Amino acid sequence: MFDKKMLKNLDWIFIGLLALLLAASLLVLGSASGNVIKANPMHFVERQAIWIVIGIVAAGAVAWFDYRELRKYILPVYGLMLVLLVGVLFVPLREGVDAARWYNIGSFSIQPSEIGKMVLIVTLAGYLAMRQDRIREWRTFWGALLLTCMPMFLVLIEPDLGTSLVYGFIMVVMMWISGIPKKRMLIFILIILLMVAFVFVDLWFATDGFTHLAEELPVPLPLKTYQLNRLIIFVNPEMDPLDTGYQIIQSKVAIGSGGLLGKGYGEGSQVQSNFLPTHHTDFIFAVVGEELGFIGALGVLLIYMLLLLRAVRIALQSSDMFGTLIVAGIVAMFLFQVYINIGMTIGMMPITGLPLPFFSYGGTSMLFNMMAVGMILSVNMRREIKLF
Repeated sequence: MFDKKMLKNLDWIFIGLLALLLAASLLVLGSASGNVIKANPMHFVERQAIWIVIGIVAAGAVAWFDYRELRKYILPVYGLMLVLLVGVLFVPLREGVDAARWYNIGSFSIQPSEIGKMVLIVTLAGYLAMRQDRIREWRTFWGALLLTCMPMFLVLIEPDLGTSLVYGFIMVVMMWISGIPKKRMLIFILIILLMVAFVFVDLWFATDGFTHLAEELPVPLPLKTYQLNRLIIFVNPEMDPLDTGYQIIQSKVAIGSGGLLGKGYGEGSQVQSNFLPTHHTDFIFAVVGEELGFIGALGVLLIYMLLLLRAVRIALQSSDMFGTLIVAGIVAMFLFQVYINIGMTIGMMPITGLPLPFFSYGGTSMLFNMMAVGMILSVNMRREIKLF
């Protein structure tokens, strides 16, 4: 039941920071996408604004709903998510598309892996909260791992390596916060890091020290050729500057040329001359760096930091572990995507195709990110009032 008194519990600073981030995103998108469709320079801004409005309505609806009621629907919704993730693997690929990630209904597309992020967060939150009295048991650890690995594997074979890594990071953060023994978690994290190191060692031998693209690996890996080449180019983008390494090189040039204050809004040569591909979607942060400079980029990062810190505050104020874990999982999701996206634009992370939350153009992504915000607000409004 919704009580108007709960509105007094809303974190208005969190909402204000989100509004500031959305306004900045439309401003930057206006410059980034103005030359994509020259007949209608505002096409992407108008569509993104519509999705933001739809997202605000969706966030309000989710916030109105009592998050604690979600416990009743966890199993059927989780099962439906698995069905959708399996089903999308059998959707015929469109020409020029190398991954099965969307259900296309007319002009509208649904990406089940985006839905899966929130479903996984709520499922893990319910499972770990329910087993708080048995949180140190190995059965709890393996159960959480199984709940994550099933959708994570299905997303990986689409293939969508970036989103599958988001699933893994969400799991690690939520398990850590839930109280699963830290020693056990550290061993698990170490195993993951060793697996990553093995992948790069395998690629090193296959490419004679990252001097050319991979043709055949000493130890076969469950990754597509283009995914392997992205990892190779991450180490040495100059080996193929006109093809595989072109995007990351142009992104680094754009950000580097922006200097302290940038070239000016709408004046970025890499962006406005279309030297940098996908600059209105995955590489939109390069637009910030080139046109608004280090100060502008720092400002965007500061807004993200403050927004996530307010969300952490909401998690700590939650009236139950279920709410705390839901918000923690959402924070982990946003944090990982921001880190990976910005990292790949400056050459610190491999290209994965993960969008920058609330900034990159994309309707489905915006809608589900706003629904995640609604979930945070639902927990926020129903927090326990503590007097100190």
